[in-house]
Amino acid sequence: MRKILFISLGCDKNLADSEEMLGLLTAHGYEITDDESCADAIAINTCCFIGDAKEESVQTILEMAEYKKSGPCQALLVAGCLAQRYREEISREIPEVDAVLGTTATEDILKALDTAFAREHFEKYEDVNYLPQIPAKRVLTTGGRFAYLKIAEGCDKHCTYCVIPKLRGRYRSIPMERLLAQARELAEEGVRELILVAQETTVYGQDLYGEKSLHRLLERLCEIPGLVWIRVMYCYPEELYPKLIDVIAQKPKVCHYLDIPIQHASDRILKRMGRKTSRAELEALVADLRRRIPDIALRTTLISGFPGETLEDHQELMEFVEKMEFDRLGVFTYSAEEDTPAAAMEGQIPQEEKEARRAELMELQQEISMEKGEARVGQTLPCIVEGAIPGEGAYVARTYADAPDVDGYLFIKTGEALMTGDFVQARVTGVLEYDLIGELEDEYAE
Repeated sequence: MRKILFISLGCDKNLADSEEMLGLLTAHGYEITDDESCADAIAINTCCFIGDAKEESVQTILEMAEYKKSGPCQALLVAGCLAQRYREEISREIPEVDAVLGTTATEDILKALDTAFAREHFEKYEDVNYLPQIPAKRVLTTGGRFAYLKIAEGCDKHCTYCVIPKLRGRYRSIPMERLLAQARELAEEGVRELILVAQETTVYGQDLYGEKSLHRLLERLCEIPGLVWIRVMYCYPEELYPKLIDVIAQKPKVCHYLDIPIQHASDRILKRMGRKTSRAELEALVADLRRRIPDIALRTTLISGFPGETLEDHQELMEFVEKMEFDRLGVFTYSAEEDTPAAAMEGQIPQEEKEARRAELMELQQEISMEKGEARVGQTLPCIVEGAIPGEGAYVARTYADAPDVDGYLFIKTGEALMTGDFVQARVTGVLEYDLIGELEDEYAE
């Protein structure tokens, strides 16, 4: 039995692709290993969304190429966004790479490895608008209690800073029955929290069913036994619609949580970014969501130092963040990506200044996060247990307001034995910068 080391880089959408490829590999006799020194094959699913992600992908490929030179590895495969974008450079500059798969060629991973083991080079790039389908069951890498459900591929927005439409193609919704079948399989395997992801979730179904259908998908997912929480990520603000908000408000399984990346608040910068909303529209949306779902947790992401961003634009963004008081907020420094309109814009800002502006935004958000955490003290919140802290008599958990890996945690002190994936009630007793401290109240009535 051949052993394969599989490295997944980048976003949760990439991770879902990686888990599907792992399912195909294990179904055909491969054994997964996390030890590169004994791997017969190494596969890397890469990312190149921003400069840091690109650098991480390149460094990982080079590091694994060294293992191939000196260890038992006979096949090195590179897949994903970096492979799609720089396929010629990878094949030319890193001869240790035996196979290169584009973003829609994931179905061909077995053929690619067979070809590599036969000492032949393999490359496959389908049309970026093709929608692959891997029939094998996914291999979960998230611990088994939560899973990402990728509901669509590609994007039609064409923001001026983003290369994703060129790498992932136009927006293609995955048929609802296919998603429901996968969700049922995941629930049967013990998944309790399902996290819906895509480049954009909000327009799900418009291409297949003639109208936005995310609310219909959520209603169907809520019928699946075993699922306790369903969380929605990557909602474009201009695409949120009343039926969707109603389902989030009314269905107990759907977390009162929305991830709404807005990127900026200056109308001038939003226009340069190719975004479709204004500051006034964003403020109205946030107010409406909080009116209709008072306990909703709102997450957003921003870009600091976009080309042409003045100190006045930055200050406007600071004022907006202070006024909106988002529950969760992340900031990326602008990264000039090849073949994007923004990379050719005048007014490129020095990296040091971009980072300084990011630091200001994050310092402000830290204060907001502390204030919001302090307001939670005394509240009892449902949460999912992530794991134990060895020797501390405490556990790491997440509330409905916390998506895995991007948001905070609730640390529970208790003498009781809890299991990963348990849903419990915890009373908040203290606050850290982005996290909460609590005590176990009782089990969560699902």
